[in-house]
Amino acid sequence: MDIINIIKQQGVLPLFFHKDEKVCISVVSALYHAGVKAIEFTNRGETAFQNFKALVQSRNESFPDLKLGIGTIKNIEQAKAFREIGADFIISPGFVPEVAAYCVQNDVVYAPGCMTPTEIIAAENAGIKLIKLFPGNVLKPVFLSSIREIFPNLHFMPTGGVDANKESIKSWFDAGVCAVGMGSKLISKDLLQTENYNQIQKDTKEVMDIINSIR
Repeated sequence: MDIINIIKQQGVLPLFFHKDEKVCISVVSALYHAGVKAIEFTNRGETAFQNFKALVQSRNESFPDLKLGIGTIKNIEQAKAFREIGADFIISPGFVPEVAAYCVQNDVVYAPGCMTPTEIIAAENAGIKLIKLFPGNVLKPVFLSSIREIFPNLHFMPTGGVDANKESIKSWFDAGVCAVGMGSKLISKDLLQTENYNQIQKDTKEVMDIINSIR
């Protein structure tokens, strides 16, 4: 629950992937200096495993209070492999029962992607507390507003389709989310390509300020 509370407190979970190790470390540094204490690195490329190992080492040396999660986990083998090299929490694009059982047994926060009440019920019955609403651009805030009262003990976080502006963010918080997951809408390909880490830090701080202003 400590990690869930960190995510709730900062209100946004930044997520990204880049094939270059140095770029990854610089992005994490920019996010941390914006005030972020939990970050999702997505398992989407051939270098993801080695880059995550490098991020964990860099975190341990420079930002020991930072929590690093691994996203796009689709099977138990991936979950175990990334957990063994230091993943603090695990996120999936869908609900994977074997990963849920492994995480609950080992007291690891697991946020599965769900887009139907049936999937959310399955995750809740498996002992999961944090639900990733995915894809958020398909579900939209009205979906959560319609089901929120059915799941009073769960925390919800949409990913996909959350824009870095007050209108978009407020619509999700009004619907009942505890945080929003933000990838390319916050850490864009253009900013990564130009290695504009100052802008990433500035934009992240602005998003966190928006969240604080609407709570």
